[in-house]
Amino acid sequence: MNDSISSNEIPPGWMLIFMAWTVVASATLGSLFFSEVMGVPVCILCWYQRIALYPLTFILAVGLFPYDPKVVRYAGVLTGMGWCTALFHVLLVAGVIPEKIHPCMQGIPCSETHLVLFGFLTIPMMSLLTFTLVAALLFFARRMQSS
Repeated sequence: MNDSISSNEIPPGWMLIFMAWTVVASATLGSLFFSEVMGVPVCILCWYQRIALYPLTFILAVGLFPYDPKVVRYAGVLTGMGWCTALFHVLLVAGVIPEKIHPCMQGIPCSETHLVLFGFLTIPMMSLLTFTLVAALLFFARRMQSS
């Protein structure tokens, strides 16, 4: 009996990585919509989060066709960097980070919120939720591959 994966069988973790790609692609389009269509200003921390987010759209797509389970490693690094930056940004907006270590003192202040959805959802919070969801999907994809 052949233990290899047939051409009709989806490899373990593929669907989770596809879901992560869907989240990342949606977030990329959303961020471009907010800045380019709605004219929401982009601070330096938002740019750092975009630097982590945008390449994930291509990295995850390349890892899906043909399927490469190692894509979790590559995507995981950018996801972790984006998550840390987004967490810092959320804490900065919430006032937890002291003012003396604000990275955006000139230009567009990072501590200001220019868009709030549903009364609580800011752009930095959306970014943090996106990176958290992608990290969870990559984590479970990795667990499926190793089991």
